Amino acid sequence: MDYEQFKVPVYQLTNIDLNCYKERQMKRRIDTLIDKHKFSGYEDYVHALKHDKELFEEFVEHITINVSEFYRNPEQWNILEKQILPELIANGHGKINVWSAACSTGDEPYSLAMLLSDYLPKRDIHILATDIDKQILEKAAAGIYNQKSMVSLPKKYLEKYFTKIGEKNYKISDEIKRCVEFKNHNLLKDTYPKGFDLILCRNVVIYFTDEAKTGIYTRFNQALKKGGILFVGNTEQIINYRELNYTSVKSFFYKKKD
Repeated sequence: MDYEQFKVPVYQLTNIDLNCYKERQMKRRIDTLIDKHKFSGYEDYVHALKHDKELFEEFVEHITINVSEFYRNPEQWNILEKQILPELIANGHGKINVWSAACSTGDEPYSLAMLLSDYLPKRDIHILATDIDKQILEKAAAGIYNQKSMVSLPKKYLEKYFTKIGEKNYKISDEIKRCVEFKNHNLLKDTYPKGFDLILCRNVVIYFTDEAKTGIYTRFNQALKKGGILFVGNTEQIINYRELNYTSVKSFFYKKKD
């Protein structure tokens, strides 16, 4: 079994279409796992994935590239707070509908919930947070983080919304947890929800092929309200944004035209 043939059982097992990922990067990640566990090749590895739950969970987590942190790229969060959110909140008459797509361990939607709590009552904050990895969503819902993921988090939020657990871990407060709803969602396969003022999808699309990126950005556009904003990662500027019905508001922020 070669890599091309390997894609078929992976899709059957996970609903993850490896054809949509940049092949060289993804193949290298998978080959690293195979070497780590000393499997003879793809066929041997597939057989093990079908029968070993821990191995399967490791595989899914590894290929979905779960890297996250609170307030990642703080300068962009400052733009979000000072220039993007005030207009969205005003247009929504004090309410805002948000989707954090590919949310990983929940650092991003929780960051946004804390930020929004400075401007809105918490009862009016609802953030849909989705990811393809069910195990990661369980970690996100638990809301326990280590110091490393909180390096960029403003100190006022750390003091207000976290309780220290042991030497290095922190647990986020239930009042912020209640602002976020976690759901399983596959950006490449599932129907997109609609009616959002703001969508965050950061540092994920970079791993996809150009064709897959275009499909995702098109569906995000359809999921936004008119004038809604798509906030992408610092390596993910959308070169063809005009063709996809966006205007560029600031670097990494794109507004739906109509």
